[in-house]
Amino acid sequence: MAFYRKWGTLAISVYINVNIIRISSRSVGSLSRFNFKREDDNFWLRRLDHKDWLSPNEVLKIFTNLRDPELIMDSFKKLSGRMDYKPREALYQLLIDKLADARNFGAIDELLEIAKFENCRLSDDFFYRVIKIYGNVANHLERAIETLLRMPEFHCWPTVKTFNCVLNMLVCAKQYEIIHEVYLSAPKLGVSLDTCCFNILIKGLCQCDKLDAAFSLLHEMPKQGCRPNATTYSTLMHALCRNGRVNEAFEVCERMESGDCYPDTITFNVLISGLCKQGRVAEGLTFLKKMKLKGCSPNSGTYQALLYGLLSSKKFLEAKDFIGVMITEGKGPSCLSYKLAIEGLCSENLLNEVDVVLKQMVYQGFVPRMGTWKKIVECMFQEIDFHQPINL
Repeated sequence: MAFYRKWGTLAISVYINVNIIRISSRSVGSLSRFNFKREDDNFWLRRLDHKDWLSPNEVLKIFTNLRDPELIMDSFKKLSGRMDYKPREALYQLLIDKLADARNFGAIDELLEIAKFENCRLSDDFFYRVIKIYGNVANHLERAIETLLRMPEFHCWPTVKTFNCVLNMLVCAKQYEIIHEVYLSAPKLGVSLDTCCFNILIKGLCQCDKLDAAFSLLHEMPKQGCRPNATTYSTLMHALCRNGRVNEAFEVCERMESGDCYPDTITFNVLISGLCKQGRVAEGLTFLKKMKLKGCSPNSGTYQALLYGLLSSKKFLEAKDFIGVMITEGKGPSCLSYKLAIEGLCSENLLNEVDVVLKQMVYQGFVPRMGTWKKIVECMFQEIDFHQPINL
Protein backbone atom coordinates (compact mmCIF):
# COMPACT_ATOMS: atom_id res chain seq x y z
CA MET A 1 0.00 0.00 0.00
CA ALA A 2 2.80 2.32 0.96
CA PHE A 3 4.71 1.36 -2.16
CA TYR A 4 1.68 2.13 -4.33
CA ARG A 5 1.15 5.53 -2.72
CA LYS A 6 4.79 6.40 -3.17
CA TRP A 7 4.80 5.63 -6.88
CA GLY A 8 1.40 7.24 -7.27
CA THR A 9 2.72 10.43 -5.82
CA LEU A 10 5.76 10.24 -8.04
CA ALA A 11 3.60 9.66 -11.09
CA ILE A 12 1.51 12.71 -10.28
CA SER A 13 4.58 14.87 -9.77
CA VAL A 14 6.06 13.73 -13.05
CA TYR A 15 2.80 14.40 -14.83
CA ILE A 16 2.64 17.94 -13.46
CA ASN A 17 6.27 18.67 -14.26
CA VAL A 18 5.85 17.48 -17.84
CA ASN A 19 2.90 19.83 -18.31
CA ILE A 20 4.87 22.71 -16.86
CA ILE A 21 7.66 21.97 -19.31
CA ARG A 22 5.15 21.77 -22.18
CA ILE A 23 3.51 25.07 -21.22
CA SER A 24 6.84 26.84 -20.81
CA SER A 25 8.17 25.54 -24.12
CA ARG A 26 5.05 26.79 -25.90
CA SER A 27 5.36 30.15 -24.15
CA VAL A 28 8.98 30.52 -25.23
CA GLY A 29 8.04 29.68 -28.79
CA SER A 30 5.21 32.19 -28.91
CA LEU A 31 7.33 34.88 -27.26
CA SER A 32 10.16 34.32 -29.72
CA ARG A 33 7.77 34.66 -32.65
CA PHE A 34 6.31 37.84 -31.07
CA ASN A 35 9.75 39.36 -30.54
CA PHE A 36 10.75 38.41 -34.05
CA LYS A 37 7.84 40.33 -35.53
CA ARG A 38 8.23 43.22 -33.16
CA GLU A 39 11.98 43.73 -33.04
CA ASP A 40 13.63 42.24 -36.13
CA ASP A 41 13.93 44.91 -38.83
CA ASN A 42 14.64 42.27 -41.46
CA PHE A 43 11.08 41.04 -41.12
CA TRP A 44 9.79 44.45 -42.26
CA LEU A 45 12.49 45.08 -44.84
CA ARG A 46 11.59 41.83 -46.63
CA ARG A 47 8.13 43.29 -47.18
CA LEU A 48 9.74 45.83 -49.52
CA ASP A 49 11.03 42.95 -51.69
CA HIS A 50 7.53 41.48 -51.94
CA LYS A 51 6.14 41.52 -55.46
CA ASP A 52 2.57 42.20 -54.39
CA TRP A 53 1.25 45.74 -54.48
CA LEU A 54 1.89 47.67 -51.25
CA SER A 55 -0.83 50.06 -50.14
CA PRO A 56 0.16 53.45 -48.64
CA ASN A 57 -0.94 52.25 -45.18
CA GLU A 58 1.25 49.13 -45.48
CA VAL A 59 4.23 51.31 -46.41
CA LEU A 60 3.61 53.50 -43.36
CA LYS A 61 3.40 50.39 -41.18
CA ILE A 62 6.75 49.11 -42.46
CA PHE A 63 8.58 52.36 -41.71
CA THR A 64 6.77 52.84 -38.41
CA ASN A 65 8.11 49.49 -37.20
CA LEU A 66 11.69 50.02 -38.36
CA ARG A 67 13.75 50.37 -35.21
CA ASP A 68 17.20 51.14 -36.62
CA PRO A 69 17.29 54.73 -37.94
CA GLU A 70 20.37 53.88 -40.02
CA LEU A 71 18.17 51.75 -42.27
CA ILE A 72 15.65 54.49 -43.06
CA MET A 73 17.29 56.13 -46.06
CA ASP A 74 18.38 52.89 -47.78
CA SER A 75 14.92 51.42 -47.21
CA PHE A 76 13.29 54.54 -48.62
CA LYS A 77 15.47 54.37 -51.73
CA LYS A 78 14.48 50.72 -52.16
CA LEU A 79 10.82 51.71 -51.83
CA SER A 80 11.13 54.52 -54.36
CA GLY A 81 12.37 51.95 -56.94
CA ARG A 82 9.13 49.97 -56.76
CA MET A 83 6.47 50.28 -59.45
CA ASP A 84 3.75 50.98 -56.88
CA TYR A 85 5.64 53.81 -55.18
CA LYS A 86 3.90 57.18 -54.95
CA PRO A 87 5.40 60.10 -53.00
CA ARG A 88 3.08 61.13 -50.16
CA GLU A 89 3.35 63.74 -47.42
CA ALA A 90 2.42 61.26 -44.66
CA LEU A 91 5.41 59.07 -45.52
CA TYR A 92 7.81 62.02 -45.67
CA GLN A 93 6.51 63.30 -42.33
CA LEU A 94 7.01 59.89 -40.70
CA LEU A 95 10.56 59.56 -42.05
CA ILE A 96 11.52 63.08 -40.98
CA ASP A 97 10.14 62.54 -37.46
CA LYS A 98 12.16 59.32 -37.08
CA LEU A 99 15.31 60.98 -38.44
CA ALA A 100 14.81 63.92 -36.06
CA ASP A 101 14.55 61.51 -33.11
CA ALA A 102 17.86 60.00 -34.26
CA ARG A 103 19.28 63.53 -34.70
CA ASN A 104 20.19 62.74 -38.31
CA PHE A 105 19.45 66.20 -39.66
CA GLY A 106 21.62 65.78 -42.76
CA ALA A 107 19.30 63.02 -43.97
CA ILE A 108 16.33 65.39 -43.51
CA ASP A 109 18.00 67.84 -45.91
CA GLU A 110 18.41 64.98 -48.40
CA LEU A 111 14.76 63.93 -48.05
CA LEU A 112 13.54 67.47 -48.72
CA GLU A 113 15.58 67.57 -51.93
CA ILE A 114 14.10 64.23 -53.02
CA ALA A 115 10.58 65.50 -52.27
CA LYS A 116 11.24 68.58 -54.37
CA PHE A 117 12.58 66.47 -57.26
CA GLU A 118 9.53 64.17 -57.07
CA ASN A 119 7.14 67.14 -57.08
CA CYS A 120 5.52 65.80 -53.91
CA ARG A 121 2.69 68.02 -52.68
CA LEU A 122 3.61 69.20 -49.17
CA SER A 123 1.41 71.32 -46.93
CA ASP A 124 2.15 74.30 -44.71
CA ASP A 125 1.69 72.08 -41.65
CA PHE A 126 4.46 69.81 -42.95
CA PHE A 127 6.90 72.71 -43.28
CA TYR A 128 5.79 74.12 -39.92
CA ARG A 129 6.92 70.86 -38.26
CA VAL A 130 10.17 70.73 -40.24
CA ILE A 131 10.98 74.33 -39.28
CA LYS A 132 10.33 73.55 -35.59
CA ILE A 133 12.65 70.53 -35.86
CA TYR A 134 15.43 72.66 -37.34
CA GLY A 135 14.94 75.49 -34.84
CA ASN A 136 14.05 73.73 -31.59
CA VAL A 137 15.60 70.25 -31.92
CA ALA A 138 18.61 70.75 -34.19
CA ASN A 139 19.21 74.35 -33.05
CA HIS A 140 19.93 75.26 -36.69
CA LEU A 141 18.18 78.60 -37.07
CA GLU A 142 19.80 79.19 -40.45
CA ARG A 143 18.20 76.01 -41.83
CA ALA A 144 14.84 77.00 -40.32
CA ILE A 145 14.97 80.39 -42.09
CA GLU A 146 16.16 78.80 -45.33
CA THR A 147 13.28 76.29 -45.23
CA LEU A 148 10.78 79.12 -44.77
CA LEU A 149 12.21 81.10 -47.68
CA ARG A 150 12.33 78.01 -49.95
CA MET A 151 8.71 76.95 -49.40
CA PRO A 152 7.53 78.50 -52.71
CA GLU A 153 9.99 76.19 -54.52
CA PHE A 154 7.80 73.31 -53.29
CA HIS A 155 4.66 75.11 -54.55
CA CYS A 156 3.62 75.81 -50.97
CA TRP A 157 3.17 79.30 -49.55
CA PRO A 158 3.68 79.81 -45.81
CA THR A 159 0.82 80.88 -43.60
CA VAL A 160 1.30 83.64 -41.07
CA LYS A 161 1.46 80.93 -38.37
CA THR A 162 4.62 79.43 -39.92
CA PHE A 163 6.08 82.86 -40.56
CA ASN A 164 5.50 83.91 -36.95
CA CYS A 165 7.06 80.66 -35.73
CA VAL A 166 10.37 81.62 -37.34
CA LEU A 167 10.16 85.19 -35.99
CA ASN A 168 9.53 83.90 -32.48
CA MET A 169 12.49 81.50 -32.71
CA LEU A 170 14.76 84.41 -33.63
CA VAL A 171 13.45 86.56 -30.76
CA CYS A 172 13.95 83.72 -28.25
CA ALA A 173 17.49 83.22 -29.56
CA LYS A 174 18.09 87.00 -29.42
CA GLN A 175 19.04 87.08 -33.11
CA TYR A 176 17.75 90.61 -33.45
CA GLU A 177 19.81 91.53 -36.55
CA ILE A 178 18.23 88.75 -38.63
CA ILE A 179 14.63 89.43 -37.52
CA HIS A 180 14.33 92.55 -39.68
CA GLU A 181 15.48 90.66 -42.80
CA VAL A 182 12.89 87.92 -42.24
CA TYR A 183 10.21 90.54 -41.54
CA LEU A 184 10.93 92.24 -44.88
CA SER A 185 10.49 88.91 -46.72
CA ALA A 186 6.78 88.75 -45.84
CA PRO A 187 5.46 90.37 -49.07
CA LYS A 188 7.64 88.11 -51.23
CA LEU A 189 6.27 85.06 -49.40
CA GLY A 190 2.70 86.29 -49.69
CA VAL A 191 2.28 86.58 -45.93
CA SER A 192 -0.22 89.07 -44.55
CA LEU A 193 1.06 90.29 -41.20
CA ASP A 194 -1.21 89.94 -38.19
CA THR A 195 -1.25 91.25 -34.62
CA CYS A 196 0.74 88.25 -33.36
CA CYS A 197 3.54 89.10 -35.81
CA PHE A 198 3.77 92.67 -34.51
CA ASN A 199 3.66 91.42 -30.91
CA ILE A 200 6.70 89.22 -31.57
CA LEU A 201 8.60 92.12 -33.16
CA ILE A 202 7.68 94.47 -30.29
CA LYS A 203 8.81 91.84 -27.80
CA GLY A 204 12.19 91.61 -29.55
CA LEU A 205 12.65 95.38 -29.55
CA CYS A 206 11.69 95.62 -25.88
CA GLN A 207 14.17 92.90 -24.97
CA CYS A 208 17.03 94.96 -26.37
CA ASP A 209 15.59 98.17 -24.84
CA LYS A 210 14.73 99.81 -28.15
CA LEU A 211 11.51 101.22 -26.75
CA ASP A 212 11.22 104.09 -29.22
CA ALA A 213 11.29 101.60 -32.11
CA ALA A 214 8.77 99.40 -30.28
CA PHE A 215 6.34 102.32 -29.93
CA SER A 216 6.88 103.18 -33.60
CA LEU A 217 5.70 99.66 -34.47
CA LEU A 218 2.68 100.19 -32.22
CA HIS A 219 1.75 103.25 -34.31
CA GLU A 220 2.39 101.26 -37.51
CA MET A 221 -0.05 98.47 -36.63
CA PRO A 222 -3.30 100.26 -37.61
CA LYS A 223 -1.74 101.24 -40.94
CA GLN A 224 -1.17 97.54 -41.64
CA GLY A 225 -4.74 96.68 -40.72
CA CYS A 226 -3.80 95.20 -37.35
CA ARG A 227 -5.29 96.14 -34.03
CA PRO A 228 -3.13 96.06 -30.86
CA ASN A 229 -4.36 93.70 -28.16
CA ALA A 230 -3.69 93.26 -24.44
CA THR A 231 -0.47 91.33 -25.16
CA THR A 232 0.84 94.23 -27.27
CA TYR A 233 0.34 96.77 -24.51
CA SER A 234 1.45 94.43 -21.71
CA THR A 235 4.77 93.84 -23.45
CA LEU A 236 5.39 97.59 -23.73
CA MET A 237 4.32 98.21 -20.11
CA HIS A 238 6.60 95.44 -18.87
CA ALA A 239 9.58 97.01 -20.66
CA LEU A 240 8.76 100.44 -19.19
CA CYS A 241 8.43 99.03 -15.65
CA ARG A 242 11.69 97.11 -16.04
CA ASN A 243 13.38 100.41 -16.82
CA GLY A 244 11.76 102.15 -13.82
CA ARG A 245 9.25 104.11 -15.95
CA VAL A 246 6.16 102.92 -14.07
CA ASN A 247 4.19 106.16 -14.47
CA GLU A 248 4.62 105.96 -18.25
CA ALA A 249 3.39 102.37 -18.10
CA PHE A 250 0.18 103.61 -16.47
CA GLU A 251 -0.19 106.19 -19.25
CA VAL A 252 0.03 103.37 -21.77
CA CYS A 253 -2.66 101.52 -19.81
CA GLU A 254 -4.94 104.55 -20.03
CA ARG A 255 -4.32 104.81 -23.76
CA MET A 256 -5.10 101.12 -24.06
CA GLU A 257 -8.47 101.47 -22.35
CA SER A 258 -9.36 104.56 -24.38
CA GLY A 259 -8.85 102.45 -27.50
CA ASP A 260 -11.47 99.92 -26.36
CA CYS A 261 -8.80 97.36 -25.48
CA TYR A 262 -9.28 96.14 -21.94
CA PRO A 263 -6.43 94.99 -19.67
CA ASP A 264 -6.26 91.34 -18.66
CA THR A 265 -4.71 89.67 -15.62
CA ILE A 266 -1.21 89.82 -17.12
CA THR A 267 -1.55 93.57 -17.71
CA PHE A 268 -2.56 94.19 -14.09
CA ASN A 269 0.23 91.92 -12.84
CA VAL A 270 2.82 93.88 -14.81
CA LEU A 271 1.67 97.19 -13.31
CA ILE A 272 1.31 95.85 -9.75
CA SER A 273 4.77 94.28 -9.93
CA GLY A 274 6.20 97.56 -11.25
CA LEU A 275 4.67 99.49 -8.32
CA CYS A 276 5.93 96.98 -5.75
CA LYS A 277 9.48 97.05 -7.11
CA GLN A 278 9.47 100.82 -6.50
CA GLY A 279 8.22 100.29 -2.95
CA ARG A 280 4.74 101.63 -3.79
CA VAL A 281 2.98 98.64 -2.24
CA ALA A 282 0.01 100.66 -0.93
CA GLU A 283 -0.74 101.77 -4.50
CA GLY A 284 -0.39 98.17 -5.60
CA LEU A 285 -2.98 97.04 -3.04
CA THR A 286 -5.33 99.79 -4.20
CA PHE A 287 -4.80 98.71 -7.80
CA LEU A 288 -5.70 95.14 -6.77
CA LYS A 289 -9.13 96.39 -5.65
CA LYS A 290 -9.52 98.28 -8.93
CA MET A 291 -8.61 95.11 -10.79
CA LYS A 292 -11.42 93.19 -9.09
CA LEU A 293 -13.92 95.99 -9.71
CA LYS A 294 -13.12 95.80 -13.42
CA GLY A 295 -14.10 92.13 -13.39
CA CYS A 296 -10.56 90.83 -13.81
CA SER A 297 -9.67 87.92 -11.53
CA PRO A 298 -6.23 88.09 -9.86
CA ASN A 299 -4.10 84.95 -9.99
CA SER A 300 -1.24 83.62 -7.86
CA GLY A 301 1.21 85.93 -9.65
CA THR A 302 -0.83 88.99 -8.63
CA TYR A 303 -0.83 88.10 -4.94
CA GLN A 304 2.78 86.93 -5.00
CA ALA A 305 3.98 90.25 -6.44
CA LEU A 306 2.22 92.15 -3.66
CA LEU A 307 3.56 89.80 -0.98
CA TYR A 308 7.12 90.22 -2.23
CA GLY A 309 6.53 93.98 -2.21
CA LEU A 310 5.47 93.90 1.45
CA LEU A 311 8.44 91.74 2.39
CA SER A 312 10.89 93.94 0.48
CA SER A 313 9.47 96.99 2.27
CA LYS A 314 9.97 95.18 5.61
CA LYS A 315 6.25 95.33 6.38
CA PHE A 316 6.30 91.91 7.98
CA LEU A 317 3.10 92.18 10.02
CA GLU A 318 1.16 93.26 6.93
CA ALA A 319 2.82 90.45 5.01
CA LYS A 320 1.67 87.96 7.66
CA ASP A 321 -1.93 89.19 7.33
CA PHE A 322 -1.68 89.12 3.53
CA ILE A 323 -0.53 85.50 3.64
CA GLY A 324 -3.79 84.72 5.46
CA VAL A 325 -5.75 86.51 2.72
CA MET A 326 -3.90 84.53 0.03
CA ILE A 327 -4.70 81.21 1.71
CA THR A 328 -8.36 82.20 2.04
CA GLU A 329 -8.44 83.04 -1.69
CA GLY A 330 -6.82 79.69 -2.50
CA LYS A 331 -3.57 81.29 -3.71
CA GLY A 332 -0.82 79.64 -1.66
CA PRO A 333 2.39 81.68 -1.14
CA SER A 334 5.71 80.29 -2.30
CA CYS A 335 8.18 78.58 0.03
CA LEU A 336 10.54 81.56 -0.32
CA SER A 337 7.76 83.91 0.80
CA TYR A 338 7.24 81.92 3.99
CA LYS A 339 10.99 81.86 4.65
CA LEU A 340 11.32 85.64 4.21
CA ALA A 341 8.23 86.33 6.33
CA ILE A 342 9.41 84.11 9.21
CA GLU A 343 12.92 85.58 9.16
CA GLY A 344 11.50 89.11 9.02
CA LEU A 345 9.18 88.48 11.99
CA CYS A 346 12.08 86.91 13.89
CA SER A 347 14.18 90.02 13.29
CA GLU A 348 11.46 92.01 15.09
CA ASN A 349 11.08 89.38 17.86
CA LEU A 350 7.43 88.74 16.99
CA LEU A 351 7.43 85.14 18.17
CA ASN A 352 3.64 84.68 18.28
CA GLU A 353 3.32 85.82 14.66
CA VAL A 354 6.21 83.52 13.73
CA ASP A 355 4.25 80.63 15.21
CA VAL A 356 1.20 81.48 13.07
CA VAL A 357 3.17 81.72 9.81
CA LEU A 358 5.17 78.58 10.61
CA LYS A 359 1.98 76.55 11.08
CA GLN A 360 0.58 77.91 7.81
CA MET A 361 3.81 77.00 6.04
CA VAL A 362 3.76 73.41 7.29
CA TYR A 363 0.03 73.10 6.55
CA GLN A 364 0.73 74.14 2.95
CA GLY A 365 3.22 71.27 2.65
CA PHE A 366 6.51 73.17 2.96
CA VAL A 367 9.29 72.03 5.30
CA PRO A 368 11.41 74.81 6.86
CA ARG A 369 15.14 74.41 6.30
CA MET A 370 17.89 74.57 8.90
CA GLY A 371 18.54 78.29 8.39
CA THR A 372 14.89 79.11 9.13
CA TRP A 373 14.87 76.95 12.28
CA LYS A 374 18.06 78.67 13.40
CA LYS A 375 16.38 82.08 13.13
CA ILE A 376 13.36 80.81 15.10
CA VAL A 377 15.53 79.37 17.89
CA GLU A 378 17.54 82.62 18.12
CA CYS A 379 14.26 84.55 18.38
CA MET A 380 13.05 82.23 21.17
CA PHE A 381 16.21 82.72 23.20
CA GLN A 382 16.00 86.48 22.82
CA GLU A 383 12.62 86.27 24.55
CA ILE A 384 14.23 84.68 27.62
CA ASP A 385 15.75 86.98 30.24
CA PHE A 386 18.69 85.00 31.63
CA HIS A 387 19.25 87.60 34.39
CA GLN A 388 15.76 86.97 35.81
CA PRO A 389 15.89 84.66 38.86
CA ILE A 390 14.12 81.35 38.43
CA ASN A 391 11.52 80.47 41.08
CA LEU A 392 11.70 76.82 42.04
